[in-house]
Amino acid sequence: MELNVIKMEIPEGCNIILGQTHFIKTAEDLYEIMATTLPQARFGIAFTESSGPCLVRAEGNDIELINICARNLQELGAGHVFCILLKNAFPISVLNQIKNCPEVCRVFCSTANPVEVIVASTSQGNGVLGVVDGLSPKGIESAEDKADRKEFLRKIGYKL
Repeated sequence: MELNVIKMEIPEGCNIILGQTHFIKTAEDLYEIMATTLPQARFGIAFTESSGPCLVRAEGNDIELINICARNLQELGAGHVFCILLKNAFPISVLNQIKNCPEVCRVFCSTANPVEVIVASTSQGNGVLGVVDGLSPKGIESAEDKADRKEFLRKIGYKL
């Protein structure tokens, strides 16, 4: 077995949702979730099959994001993985619907941070072991940091 670290491409102003799934209709079902939950959002979706033709299947309403999702998954080379890139919306607004999608087995991350994926390669293929989401902590929040956090949540409309 060999371990590799693959950096995900995340365009400026986008969030990524990366997860594991299990069935060919994943791309269409995730598309329906995104389109009906976040109609203002721009998004791309890609899903990797792990049997039959083993293709990267892609959907979305933004061709650039669709193509980047497909490239991210091609680079990972792991089957039954999905990638969603999302612009003009926050993943928190759609994350529960994605987790409740019958094909979705798990969500590895949902973030705007840089993401590195830890991939194990065997004679059978590649599998995702986990992700590194963002950077390591630099300290403990101060009173000023706490006030800034609360102000930010209100500014983006998630708290009154």
